[in-house]
Amino acid sequence: MTKTAFITGATAGFGAAAARRFAAAGWRVVGTGRRRERLDGLAGELGDGFLPVELDMRDNDALEAMVDSLPENFRGIDLLVNNAGLAPPLEPLQDSSLDPALVAIETNVVGLVVLTRKLLPGLIERKGAIINLSSVAATYPYRGGAVYGGTKAFVRQFSLDLRSDLHGTGVRVTSIEPGMAETEFTLVRTGGDREASDTLYRGANPMTAEDIAETLYWVATLPPHLNINALELMPVSQSFAGFQVAREEG
Repeated sequence: MTKTAFITGATAGFGAAAARRFAAAGWRVVGTGRRRERLDGLAGELGDGFLPVELDMRDNDALEAMVDSLPENFRGIDLLVNNAGLAPPLEPLQDSSLDPALVAIETNVVGLVVLTRKLLPGLIERKGAIINLSSVAATYPYRGGAVYGGTKAFVRQFSLDLRSDLHGTGVRVTSIEPGMAETEFTLVRTGGDREASDTLYRGANPMTAEDIAETLYWVATLPPHLNINALELMPVSQSFAGFQVAREEG
């Protein structure tokens, strides 16, 4: 039986790579995103097995209406990949604008909860799986990461508690927590600053979107009696920073 994956944020990065990986394995894929031209390009590449859905994760009513209007052959969702997300700029919270922080919270937290809740009845019926994209920022703090790290800590804890809610249903829930991976993430965070993105990744041999997509596929295709609760990944070049110390002068 052909399975169906629902992947948010499919227009770039992890989401686009995951759509390609699952489609290559014969899955049907529902891919959502805000950039219509990217979705259309992916549909042209992947064919009839890919359903492009233009969607803003902050529009809760549109999220629910979209699920209700899915074509019949895409309605049986076996896997939800909650990948859509973004980070506000790296300024410390006291120096930052509020609007980008709220956009991140609405996208990374509120939209994820709304969509997951809407799809749960079908996932329970099909004994499906949910993979939520968190981050190492959920565990390790850094300057300028208060809002983003907070949203990803929510995603991690939401995943663990959702497993408890779904106890006995057969639905698997996993939190995937990547470290440095070279995608459009930094470009979006910096407002399109290519130099900042190139500087961050230069010489670091970071993970790729394809690395994460392969991990998602591995988790999704494990035997149904196995659950990966949380999985943290980093490139070998990345490890843990020391504590900051503010010293008095004199």
